[in-house]
Amino acid sequence: LDAKNGQRLRTLKEHSNWVNSLNWSPDGKYLASGSGDGTVKIWDAKSGECIRTLDGHYYGVRSVCWSPDGKYLASGSDDKTIKILDAKSGKEFRTLKGHSSGVWSLSWSPDGKYLASGSRDKTVIIWDTKSGEILNTFERHWDDVYSVSWSPDGKYLASGSEDGVIIIWHVNSGLQLKSLRKNYLPIYSLSWSPDGKYLAIGSAAKTVVLWNLAGNYKSFVLESIPENVFSNETSLDGKYFASGSSDNT
Repeated sequence: LDAKNGQRLRTLKEHSNWVNSLNWSPDGKYLASGSGDGTVKIWDAKSGECIRTLDGHYYGVRSVCWSPDGKYLASGSDDKTIKILDAKSGKEFRTLKGHSSGVWSLSWSPDGKYLASGSRDKTVIIWDTKSGEILNTFERHWDDVYSVSWSPDGKYLASGSEDGVIIIWHVNSGLQLKSLRKNYLPIYSLSWSPDGKYLAIGSAAKTVVLWNLAGNYKSFVLESIPENVFSNETSLDGKYFASGSSDNT
């Protein structure tokens, strides 16, 4: 879609099952998609051509995420693994194994050195992307972790779960700095403002809440959303945020 006028520019059809995740390359030239058909596809955004299909997963792909430098693409799957792929060649750079159930969500650190993953096994894992080593495992959630999001300065990680809790972690120490219970409904999506002062929270409450992290209060609540909010994203200038819901909007 054209973000300015809402006009549909192109429909991309290649997957044989539902599309669970989309992520733009940092330069905006490519779009990655992860599907229930077990594949990851890379699309040329200008032509709409599928330039590469990556089929290393055994089950559905729940999350795809480009590295900040655009060189790598990470994918998380119901097969319990995360694959890091060379985006240019499509070759598998590394497979990360550590979760005991499917991987719902992924987020790269701003410097590209680390990857966070949230899983059905109720944990968040921090990975060294170069060595594949598990650096830390966070285990305070008591249900599926649907969303993980790194702060812009790389010091903190937010995680949201089926348990209705958002946890702010200090990544290096592994300490839980803050626990936000918006309600007892699942938290599906999280995104930080560019200045790191606010966290946008999408949930089964059918709202998007903009949370002031320093003051620990709601700055804004977007209501009147008919269904669950599965995705949200804050604009690069921090002036806008978008949300996607199961009401098809």
